[in-house]
Amino acid sequence: MAKTKFVDEFKEFITKGNVMDMAVGVIIGGAFQGIISSLVDDVIMPLISAITGGIDFSNWFIALDGNQYATLAAAQEAGAATLGYGKFITVVINFLLMALVVFCLVKALDKVKTTVKRDAAAAEEAAPTEKECPYCKSMIPVGATRCGHCTSQLD
Repeated sequence: MAKTKFVDEFKEFITKGNVMDMAVGVIIGGAFQGIISSLVDDVIMPLISAITGGIDFSNWFIALDGNQYATLAAAQEAGAATLGYGKFITVVINFLLMALVVFCLVKALDKVKTTVKRDAAAAEEAAPTEKECPYCKSMIPVGATRCGHCTSQLD
């Protein structure tokens, strides 16, 4: 009996809109991360390298065995333990760009939502809520079928 209740609760939880929205967001976010990584690795880092005179963050590392290596790949090939802080810098730039893009998207969505709410409020405000009784000229609700003042039957 308890197992059935648990399964029913799980089904209810998993089919809620928020869970499905979150799942779609995670999938889209994963795909979007590839775009951001490519932007950083293939566009931004080469530009930074060109601006700074050829600095290559991917080869910024410390070999923990005390030896000197020309590149990170050479150190790893030699089996040396390394601290690849250049790759960390690249990942931080990735994160900051992703956060910036998400911030801009949320800000744009909030602006659209605010505009829609404002337009809906304006439309609601513009719609008349009262009309004039053609017989006694009193103001009555728009949906009234009989005047509350003179009791005339309205069309």
